[in-house]
Amino acid sequence: MLSNKSILVTGGTGSFGNTFVPMTLAKYNPRRIIVYSRDEMKQWEMAKKFVGDPRVRFFIGDVRDRERMYRALDGVDYVVHAAATKIVPTAEYNPFECVKTNIIGAMNLIDACIDKGVKRVVALSTDKASSPINLYGATKLASDKLFVAGNSYAGGHDTRFSVVRYGNVMGSRGSVIPFFLSIRDQGELPITDERMTRFMISLEQGVELVWHAFSDMQGGEIYVKKIPSMRITEIAEAVAPGVKTKLVGIRPGEKLHEQMIGPEDAPHTYEYPAHFKILPAIHNWSADPHRIKDGARVAEGFVYASDSNPEWMSVEALQQWIAANLNKIGTL
Repeated sequence: MLSNKSILVTGGTGSFGNTFVPMTLAKYNPRRIIVYSRDEMKQWEMAKKFVGDPRVRFFIGDVRDRERMYRALDGVDYVVHAAATKIVPTAEYNPFECVKTNIIGAMNLIDACIDKGVKRVVALSTDKASSPINLYGATKLASDKLFVAGNSYAGGHDTRFSVVRYGNVMGSRGSVIPFFLSIRDQGELPITDERMTRFMISLEQGVELVWHAFSDMQGGEIYVKKIPSMRITEIAEAVAPGVKTKLVGIRPGEKLHEQMIGPEDAPHTYEYPAHFKILPAIHNWSADPHRIKDGARVAEGFVYASDSNPEWMSVEALQQWIAANLNKIGTL
């Protein structure tokens, strides 16, 4: 599938890109992977990992800059769209900037991919795009809609777009596990709400979901991986057993529980052994057997949320994961 192909990753110096690039090089041996991002320092640091590998290229650019994207996409076969303004409080206090990157940037990429003849595009989404209550989630919902509709917007062109959606990425920069690790020696961990739950997925699982989307997609699907949940109190216990916690309250725009599929999506959602697939409501694509394949439609009113999830990660399982990944937690 990706062997001997050219792949571009927007926002490629982030947590996802730092995992996607080495995994994809090892599994598929692509002709080249282009890391497209606007932070020269992050590119310089990341490039050290691939010294002497001619398959990895770095391209300074912003998804807001349509002309730069046209140049970067020359000869590219596959695109993973990971660029986003994604920190919830940052988006709340800088809404214009969030819209420019997450919505206008998506529009620029869709236009450029169609015009440059890219074969397949997979955009990364978030649980916050399902029934959004904050600006970040609202912009990602708009982005998801743009990528789904991009399949009809492409007209007679062959470019196809799909989306993958997942929740809290364990150990990624800015997430709760490295934060708790950094302050656990202080003897107290801040807890937003004792009832809070979160989905748990590793970066490697996120990469594998993108690979699956590339191989399975017809265009317009939103892929949601089945992953376990944890309570925030259990995460704290796994990171710092016996350490006291302090309630600090939920931050502006933060949800008590994560949701990746809402009841409004249930009529168009199908279940598979390892994931769900939300099919497009437009053009009757949700009834297309080529998109449904061997899936089973979920029940009416179905919701996939972290508090009602049938699968849960134990404290011991998270402790084992932390021990095995301690050297890279918070660095990707």
